[in-house]
Amino acid sequence: MDGISDVAVGVKRGSEELSMYNSPNSGVSSISDGTSNGSDSKKLRVEEAPPSRVLHIRKLPNEASETEVIALGLPFGKVTNILTLKGKNQAFLEMGTEEAAITMVNYYLTVTPHVRNVPVFIQYSNHKELKTDAGNQRTQAVLQAVSAVQSGGSPSSDVQEALAAASSPVLRIIIDNMFYPVTLDVLQQIFSKFGTVMKIITFTKNNQFQALLQFSDPVNAQQAKLALDGQNIYNSCCTLRIDFSKLVNLNVKYNNDKSRDYTRPELPAGDGQPSMDPSQSGSSGVLLASNLNEEMVTPQSLFTLFGVYGDVQRVKILYNKKDSALIQMSDGNQAQLAMSHLNGQKMHSKIIRVTLSKHQTVALPRDGLDDQGLTKDFGNSPLHRFKKPGSKNFQNIFPPSATLHLSNIPQDVSEDDLRLLFSNGGGTVKAFKFFQDHKMALLQMTTVEEAIQTLMELHNYNMGGSQHLRVSFSKSTI
Repeated sequence: MDGISDVAVGVKRGSEELSMYNSPNSGVSSISDGTSNGSDSKKLRVEEAPPSRVLHIRKLPNEASETEVIALGLPFGKVTNILTLKGKNQAFLEMGTEEAAITMVNYYLTVTPHVRNVPVFIQYSNHKELKTDAGNQRTQAVLQAVSAVQSGGSPSSDVQEALAAASSPVLRIIIDNMFYPVTLDVLQQIFSKFGTVMKIITFTKNNQFQALLQFSDPVNAQQAKLALDGQNIYNSCCTLRIDFSKLVNLNVKYNNDKSRDYTRPELPAGDGQPSMDPSQSGSSGVLLASNLNEEMVTPQSLFTLFGVYGDVQRVKILYNKKDSALIQMSDGNQAQLAMSHLNGQKMHSKIIRVTLSKHQTVALPRDGLDDQGLTKDFGNSPLHRFKKPGSKNFQNIFPPSATLHLSNIPQDVSEDDLRLLFSNGGGTVKAFKFFQDHKMALLQMTTVEEAIQTLMELHNYNMGGSQHLRVSFSKSTI
């Protein structure tokens, strides 16, 4: 799924440390330790185990219940059987289909599965089905209760408690590339498709919009995470990053646009709602950039740099403090994005600071007042990258890097031409690579600072005729 890093954590595919055989007396599957005879011949190599709808789960905590193990498989399909090995902290889980088992294993390659806050290991079993005693009333009762959950019925309180212990009903949600406002109501509408949303709290942390969202049932939280993690709320932006919270219950004191308890509509709006940056209201998008090199910086260069992360409306270099400037973005979300990517970057040999300003807008100079060109209005600039909703530019927003992405290159411009152009400012071109059609290329400078400098200088550079070079930061290296 998009947005999930491809890192193997806590899941192994392959050799079971146990061997299974059928007991001729009881018809119940018996389990013995295949390594107890001192022979390694029964151990399969990790890569030899083919997919199976039976999964082998290891490292379970001593107190883990059958229902907690079953809960690991619930988001992926019907669970048809389970066999637990209490003395060995292991279990076998049989899914309804091999496809469901494959989906489950693949998912847990990216997200460490936990039972009672203990990481567990999941791998394919060597066996194609589980044969257990149909007379085992406890196991059958658990499977029936889980089946009721999956079919929309009401599980018993015991099953509900066990499921709750298997995972938290509270999700922590982070929204990346937040170019449009995401409200509490939008989150409720999206996540309620997977179950009853009880409470939501929104806040800003590490310059990112985040939320805690509590379902009535942790199974619903698992299903929502599986379906929505890495997905975009809007076309090409507002990407959901979802993890389970360590909290199991949210304490909401006020019902307002920042927090809500849907089970207690009588709560007051209150003045004690969670503190939010003004950018999140969408009303203010003004940034204060400081520690600038006042000998080098201009409103145009700031417009170009900050324009990588949003549509800059106005720029004002402060008259009495020319190492500082106010930059007005189109909205608070774009301001937040620019701040998160540019604060602390090195520009013209100085580490710049970017913070949210208390100002709501950047004022233009009064008529007849000469401010020496320190204030510029870019409201109608044709160079805005994000005027069109759903533009491909939304997909190419990256932090400053030494590698630049060049586009709109004329056919008659060579690699040597571009290397010379990007070296004229005093920087060094470390590497270059044309795309197949020669209309785009990657160009790597020696440092990020050099890349920032050349982007400010050469974005929209006239390459001849009506063709102007487009420059942005790339996530790639050459």
